[in-house]
Amino acid sequence: MRRICFAALFSFATAQAQSSNPLVSEARFPWTVVRTNLIKMAEKMPEEFYGYRPTPEIETFAQRLAHIVGANLGVCTGLLTNTARPMTRSSAATKADLIVALNESIAACDKAFDATTDQNALEQITSRLGGPFPPQPTRSRLATLNNMVRHTNEVYGYMSVYLRLKGVVPPSSLPE
Repeated sequence: MRRICFAALFSFATAQAQSSNPLVSEARFPWTVVRTNLIKMAEKMPEEFYGYRPTPEIETFAQRLAHIVGANLGVCTGLLTNTARPMTRSSAATKADLIVALNESIAACDKAFDATTDQNALEQITSRLGGPFPPQPTRSRLATLNNMVRHTNEVYGYMSVYLRLKGVVPPSSLPE
């Protein structure tokens, strides 16, 4: 009986030591996947195709990248400062500048995840941090981060088509 109790206590202590914020850690996992794929995508797309648009009505690859950089920077900086930040598009235009801006937005979102704990994950955010609708949504910190990840995945999916149309395999489709 002592062995079973010790084993159970040891297992619980080990699980707690692995992550003191299991809820946030679980939510962070898809962020780590998409941020890695997004930076690999930005690096992999040849610079001459940053101005590529599949049809005249659709944004260029660079514009899509600038969009996600601006959106993520707005959301994550807003979470860190607890103030609404306008969702602006990055003004970076070259591949090198966009990759620098992308890394800045990734760093801000990593910090926003670092600042979110299981204890403050349900803290209500009343601003436009979680998306464009409704005008004054109330969302938790965690829901706001989940929405940012959802949007990043959505844009990554769109941008994967740009790569495919140029004969480039998206990072998420490559064998590991």
